[in-house]
Amino acid sequence: MSGHSKWANIKHKKAATDAKRGKVWTRLIKEIMVAARMGGGDIAANPRLRLAVDKAADANMPKDNVQRAINRGAGGVDGANYEEVRYEGYGIGGAAVVVECMTDNRVRTVAEVRHAFSKFGGNMGSEGSVAFMFQHCGQLLFAPGTNEDKLMEAALEAGAEDVLTDDEGGFEVLCAPHDFAGVKDALEKSGFKAEMAGIIMKPATEIVFAGEEGQKMQKLIDALENLDDVQEVFTSALIED
Repeated sequence: MSGHSKWANIKHKKAATDAKRGKVWTRLIKEIMVAARMGGGDIAANPRLRLAVDKAADANMPKDNVQRAINRGAGGVDGANYEEVRYEGYGIGGAAVVVECMTDNRVRTVAEVRHAFSKFGGNMGSEGSVAFMFQHCGQLLFAPGTNEDKLMEAALEAGAEDVLTDDEGGFEVLCAPHDFAGVKDALEKSGFKAEMAGIIMKPATEIVFAGEEGQKMQKLIDALENLDDVQEVFTSALIED
């Protein structure tokens, strides 16, 4: 039930995400539109849309913006026809990288992703080259100081698969992707609100980076995350401050 310390990295990522609020909203609007188009505009009947709307609320996106995106997606009008694509590759020191995108132009997107990899010391791989190193799962992160026994009991009762602790006292609850919404709801009803939560690609093993190598790897991740068509970047690199 123990794992590598990661709380500092989690807080850093959250701060970086908050600092890019405008870009975050743009990405969330795309996700809401695609989720509504694929599963309809009823949040209660569309778990993917529910997750996207929850993320929008966490990012302080106005409700009017959210509803417009739902309407555009469900109605299939007034917007680009986005599709999901995934690219894979290697960063510094062989660290695995998965880049999830949403695009209306695959040719543009793949060129931009390939350029970022090559410019910052990485290599873009073929489909399936690194995805097998990751677990597709729901993840909920809780701050140090959370009551471990009560969290573990509530999480396992809610259907979570595991509860991991790090060296700083933070907690990571993992579940199957299709169970994520139910686990999140049950934990919130038990008084546990996650600092960060989502459906992710979790690396089976992590490579720790520090110093100059860590800075190089961070530049690659930042370059990929700054691309307009990129929704998420997952990596086996654990970059220490």
